Amino acid sequence: MQLPRASIVGRPSSRIRALALIGGAACALLAVGAVLAVAAATASTSPAVLRVGTYHGIRGQYKTIQAAVNAARPGDWILIAPGDYKTTSSQAPKGASATPAAVLITTPRLHLRGMNRNTVVVDGTRPGSAKCSSVKSAQNFGPKPGGAKQPVGLNGIMVYKADRVSVENLTACNFLNGSSGRYGNGNGIWWNGGANSGKVGGWGYYGAYLTATSTFFHREATAAAYGVFSSNWSGGKWDRTYTSNFNDSGLYIGACRQICDQTVDHAWSEYNALGYSGSNAGGRLVVEHSQFDRNHDGFDTNSQNGDEPSPQNGACPKGVSSPIHMRGRCWVFMHNYVHDNNNPNIPSAGFAAVGPVGTGMSVSGGRNDTIIDHLFVHNGAWGTIFVPFPDSGPPCIGGARSGKLCLFDGYGDALLNNRYQHNGFFGNPTNGDFGAGNLLPNEPTNCFSGNREVGGAAATSSPKHAQRKYPVCNGKKVPANANVKFIAEVACDAGVPLPGGTTPPCTPTDHYPRRTRIVMHPLPKTLRTMPNPCVGVPKNPWCK
Repeated sequence: MQLPRASIVGRPSSRIRALALIGGAACALLAVGAVLAVAAATASTSPAVLRVGTYHGIRGQYKTIQAAVNAARPGDWILIAPGDYKTTSSQAPKGASATPAAVLITTPRLHLRGMNRNTVVVDGTRPGSAKCSSVKSAQNFGPKPGGAKQPVGLNGIMVYKADRVSVENLTACNFLNGSSGRYGNGNGIWWNGGANSGKVGGWGYYGAYLTATSTFFHREATAAAYGVFSSNWSGGKWDRTYTSNFNDSGLYIGACRQICDQTVDHAWSEYNALGYSGSNAGGRLVVEHSQFDRNHDGFDTNSQNGDEPSPQNGACPKGVSSPIHMRGRCWVFMHNYVHDNNNPNIPSAGFAAVGPVGTGMSVSGGRNDTIIDHLFVHNGAWGTIFVPFPDSGPPCIGGARSGKLCLFDGYGDALLNNRYQHNGFFGNPTNGDFGAGNLLPNEPTNCFSGNREVGGAAATSSPKHAQRKYPVCNGKKVPANANVKFIAEVACDAGVPLPGGTTPPCTPTDHYPRRTRIVMHPLPKTLRTMPNPCVGVPKNPWCK
């Protein structure tokens, strides 16, 4: 603060000197106040670290994860000590009471991180039971909101329309669907941007070092459905995930049309109906450096009614560049290991149950997708297939209506430079490395190039010599390639009739594995935890 200058010349009077002293003190006080105000403002906007449980003998501020989530502000960190965090209550988003979760996050930009992937367990089983118990009496089938007569099921960690939330370094187990199975719950870790809304309501996420599984199966209606799940969301990445024992899919990305903009890296998905499922998920979406094995069907992307808006389309939206420097191609499955997907003895329900057993990868009514530089090994029916997806009813956006049937035909897909080894050993007609069929004329051609057996021979295909006939995806429209025998074999394998039929079109000599029992598999002992869970976390008693 600057005082007015004295109006006299020479030595200031005692009064003026006193005023100067008072003014200087006032300036100092104001300066201190300003510093304190800035410090207080900075403290109020700096991320807080909220700790759950006790870590290395140091107790955190909270006993439950939900209590810490409720107290957190945008940008805060929540650290979770090792422990078995049983579900004692559930929360549901406003207006979505039939979608409850053990941990509900609606605050944006939170960081939820366990201190050890394998020993921080978000557990759906009842208090007092063993960790992730497989005993029926230990299971929690969720609440009965709104006067529901039966439990509606329960989800594990659900991020609901909260942008840029990260979930890392923990395990979720035994989150099950309800008694009727019709509410779409039973999901381990779910970024939910507004399920069944037809709109994207969430933007940006990060998930890493995540494990999702279930140990319990009684019947399909109550089984765990999805492991790590994203719906109605745009933007995000999963890195180093493991999923198993789900009756729909271990990993799922859906209902994001051509603005998905998500990446799956270093995933391992096994013992599921589908290792990965992606309904109506297109635009820039990359799945890479991952392993899909011992599933019923290793990997499936499709168009369908449900999880709108349809169809699935992997072409680049305007202004979005391809991740592989191929013009216009944004949905890319690359550098993955897809093997031994011949397992009928796993939970399976709904459309996931008709994924053809023994198939490494299915593109069902998918468009403009790119499958490049993989290793497909020991898948008994086919390594890779491209088939239409028949559905029923409206809205049939992007499909062809014929009576009650809605047919999503696939086209413009590229199968490039993949290696195959010992696929098709079931020995049924058309079984082999890859097969393709589409039912409608005047659609852009699929293309097949550079696909070889390990050892050098050209990959086997149905139709024969597909790589000679359709080597380039150039947008050229071609006649329908019904490939009736191949389509019939896929339908036989899946156990479904062709349109207009009443029974699956199997021949007397066809043989595909059928379920004899359900086997729930334990977690591997080699799942790597985050090397240093304190990386990036503000200083706190657990991270010095």
